[in-house]
Amino acid sequence: MPPAGAPRAGGDKVTLWGVIGIVTALCCCGVLGIVFGWLSVREAKQFGKSPVLGYIAIALGVLAILRDIFVWPKYLSGQWKMN
Repeated sequence: MPPAGAPRAGGDKVTLWGVIGIVTALCCCGVLGIVFGWLSVREAKQFGKSPVLGYIAIALGVLAILRDIFVWPKYLSGQWKMN
């Protein structure tokens, strides 16, 4: 087993997980944004990189879930119109 912090053959995926988390949180699913954000933070800690993208993905995922809970039911029931 390689020592902790040693790069793997495939390299780290900190940026990949962070960007995927941000995109999924903004476009479709807050839960996936949180999951990919967590993966980014975990990899960042493992490789000693900045976990900022992961934290942004998690925050946007939480905001997307809150949006789904509070905005969409009002919009779908016709109480609130998005123009």
